[in-house]
Amino acid sequence: MTDADELRRRTRELLAAHPPAETGAPDFLAARFDAGLAWVHYPEGLGGLGAPRSLQAVVDAELEAAGAPDNDPRRIGIGLGMAAPTILGFGTEEQKRRFLRPLWLGEEVWCQLFSEPGAGSDLAALGTRAVREGDNWVVNGQKVWTSSAHVARWAILIARTDPDVPKHQGITYFVCDMTDPGVEVRPLRQITGEAEFNEVFLTDVRIPDSRRLGAVGNGWRVAQTTLMNERVSIGGMRLPREGGMIGPVSRTWREHPDLRTHDLHQRLLGLWVEAEVARLTGERLRQQLVAGQPGYEGSGMKLAFARLNQEISGLEVELLGEEGLLYDDWTLRRPEFVDFTGRDAGYRYLRSKGNSIEGGTNEVLLNIVAERVLGLPAEPRTDKDVAWKDLAR
Repeated sequence: MTDADELRRRTRELLAAHPPAETGAPDFLAARFDAGLAWVHYPEGLGGLGAPRSLQAVVDAELEAAGAPDNDPRRIGIGLGMAAPTILGFGTEEQKRRFLRPLWLGEEVWCQLFSEPGAGSDLAALGTRAVREGDNWVVNGQKVWTSSAHVARWAILIARTDPDVPKHQGITYFVCDMTDPGVEVRPLRQITGEAEFNEVFLTDVRIPDSRRLGAVGNGWRVAQTTLMNERVSIGGMRLPREGGMIGPVSRTWREHPDLRTHDLHQRLLGLWVEAEVARLTGERLRQQLVAGQPGYEGSGMKLAFARLNQEISGLEVELLGEEGLLYDDWTLRRPEFVDFTGRDAGYRYLRSKGNSIEGGTNEVLLNIVAERVLGLPAEPRTDKDVAWKDLAR
């Protein structure tokens, strides 16, 4: 299945059999998945046709022109961008068939249980323990900065299963049912006033071994697939020109000539060009994905995303003057996704501060780019061959 014309034909057959104007969104999405037009590069029977990834644009264009519903990707972004490629790469056939269809349809929301209070930047130092008891693993620990945990049915989880080996080796990757006994989700209020993130406490949570992804002790390798896809999904999202954070500040500039100064004009021009360069670089990165899994270049895109968001939002607040100091609502809310453009300038300014932390801190990503992309010498690491239990904490 490599022919664009054949994909157009199949998409038009789907639209003829299930007209979007007459078909409810759940039924249409289910028919799309079963026709292999959800993610065309996935295998047949799992929402795809084994076609080149680049041909997804052919399907999407036909569906968009017909007004077909989408699966609300912002709401289920963790499932689509992180859980799905990891399950596809390391899951059993039974796991793939159980999880991928409801994930793509948006019937089951996913979250990510990776970071911990003592293992954020140094994720491999995580201390959440999983101890095997027969056909189950008993998990105890705490996770933090967990987006969507308050609405999620499933979570991708990494836990330490062997404390007697170096920290990168004794980790195993699981799928955790967020409705199981012992899973407690607490809101984590942020500087914006919202609790978009959560902290999650795991107390004697029993996970069947059948929900393990990859081999025991191989969780760090599995997690790399998740993390590289995460950074691409954060920093390399598809945007139109003046999409994202540069859009609101550009509109403010055009609509309020009284706010303009020469200095602000020069800064806006520079950031506009950088945002456009980042957008086009993201397009190139997505084209590279056609050849396989994302590489470490996604770390560079995520770095650019964080820096630009913070600089652009700072310029917007400065441009607005006194109005930029206003804030619309400090009420504690628990949204299902981040909405950078749907709120005011004050929200964008505050929320963008987290961009240099989430999805990998800037410091960690700079090391990844230096070592894995540029080939620079690695930083000295004294803990690589030390058993996790012997590390200073």
